[in-house]
Amino acid sequence: MNQVVFIELINPFKDKVFRLAKRLLTSTEEAEDATQEVMVKLWNKKENLEDYNSVEALAMTMTKNYCLDQLKSKRASNLQIVHNNFTDREPRLDKKIEDEDTLEWVEKIINEMPEQLQLLIQLRDIEQYEFDEIAKIVNMNETAIRVALSRARKKIRESMTNTHLYGTK
Repeated sequence: MNQVVFIELINPFKDKVFRLAKRLLTSTEEAEDATQEVMVKLWNKKENLEDYNSVEALAMTMTKNYCLDQLKSKRASNLQIVHNNFTDREPRLDKKIEDEDTLEWVEKIINEMPEQLQLLIQLRDIEQYEFDEIAKIVNMNETAIRVALSRARKKIRESMTNTHLYGTK
């Protein structure tokens, strides 16, 4: 694979790679570095790219992993600095209990939904799959997935609002 073919291959999704990196890292400079790093890794794998069903999915996965690695290494170095002037940042006990209670309610609401909606919520909101990947897994149209997720989230919001306004159902 030569440089021209490689550029034609990555051009359609290179902006997506940058946007994902920017969302995860927040800094434009770090996102540009991450994008460049992923492109270099893809270039180094150029001879094996035909083996992948979706080079875009590979690039997005590489970007996510690279960014998470960067965030982990940042956190580790920040911990050493912050350790000297540590203050208790743990949420208060009442906040923890409220959060746990809310999580239990959301789980209960989700478990009452049809199995397919449970799967869609798990894949998108918990596992963080992209819509195209979910479409392949569940053999559904991406638009149908978006609509179903929107309705499911609305049902969760409404159920939670009713729970908090009127007490337990």
